[in-house]
Amino acid sequence: MTTYSYSKISTFLQCRYKYKLQYIDRIKVEVKTTIEAFMGSIVHQTLEKLYKDMKFGKNNNKKELLSFYSALWDEKYSDDIRIVKKEYSAQNYKDMGAKFVSDYYEHYAPFDQIKVLGLETQEMLNLNNGNKYHIRIDRLCSDNRGTYYVCDYKTNSRLKSQEEADSDRQLAMYALWVKERFKDAKEVKLIWYMLAFDREVSSERTDEQLKNLKKEIEEQIEKIERCEDFPVNESALCNWCNYKELCPLFRHEEELKSKKGLEKYMAEDGLKLIDELDELIFQKKQIEGKIDTIKDRLIEFAKQRKVNMIFGTDKKASVREYEKVIYPQDKEKLVNVIKEKGLYDDLSNINYIKLSSKILKSQIDEDIIKMTRIEKDYRFFLSKKK
Repeated sequence: MTTYSYSKISTFLQCRYKYKLQYIDRIKVEVKTTIEAFMGSIVHQTLEKLYKDMKFGKNNNKKELLSFYSALWDEKYSDDIRIVKKEYSAQNYKDMGAKFVSDYYEHYAPFDQIKVLGLETQEMLNLNNGNKYHIRIDRLCSDNRGTYYVCDYKTNSRLKSQEEADSDRQLAMYALWVKERFKDAKEVKLIWYMLAFDREVSSERTDEQLKNLKKEIEEQIEKIERCEDFPVNESALCNWCNYKELCPLFRHEEELKSKKGLEKYMAEDGLKLIDELDELIFQKKQIEGKIDTIKDRLIEFAKQRKVNMIFGTDKKASVREYEKVIYPQDKEKLVNVIKEKGLYDDLSNINYIKLSSKILKSQIDEDIIKMTRIEKDYRFFLSKKK
């Protein structure tokens, strides 16, 4: 029996290599908290305090809540928290989180709209394959009409769309647990509090949708447990990964970041070769651009002078006009027509040099010729002067 969670399954879908390191090999690495995750955690703890205190008859005013937020931030913050977006400081993020708390307080005070049943729940949903699914709900509420609310606080800088909410599997799995746990639940509303926008996004699921989702999750877990191949998958999420020092894509870069590593690898072939290759590719692009420009000028020179041979100090260039066949972008249609005309065997794999020759000489079916067009082009032959 294994316990799965939304984040565990998401890790497998995002990068199987990371999943292997984290959940199979259980390799311990220094977990570098990002400023976004840190700020989100402090906001969550502040809102948890708000509702937890209310259970004991203590109602915090906004000033008290913001004071708690600021003190908790100062207590927990450390310089090793990673800020990926270097244009913003820790204070910027602290102020942002404070605004989230302030806006939420202004919007929902006195916070008695629905009854709170649980905060930061730690529950398990039994799956048919003997595994369990971890249920962690920020805030679980209900009214007296059989409606339950799965509430999730989001500090994301991007507003969740309705389409995303309607296809979200995390809160939907929580709704499945609610329906199994509370038999009086007539409906379960999924609520995302998008704190950066002071807005709610809500969604619901039918019993049939929840049944199908549970089956999908169980099938996904079976796929995970059968998996034997764990390749790396590069994405934007790599910037926030704690396993970069062990990843084939980023290990070399991480080694170079340390002073000792930089001194070692400055003398290493790998770094020097990459720098040299980068410089050569840059030079190649510049040279190719200059060559194309000179060729265009030579063509114009040949046209104006009505000559086919241009002489330099040591070399001469033959400039000859020829007809070039331009094929349609969708070559599959062309291949299908060639097959229909019984010409595929003759032009198998399609030999476009051979095909072009037949088109230019009108030695092929007219339907094929109509799918192409003829353009004038020029060939250059640089040779030694005699």
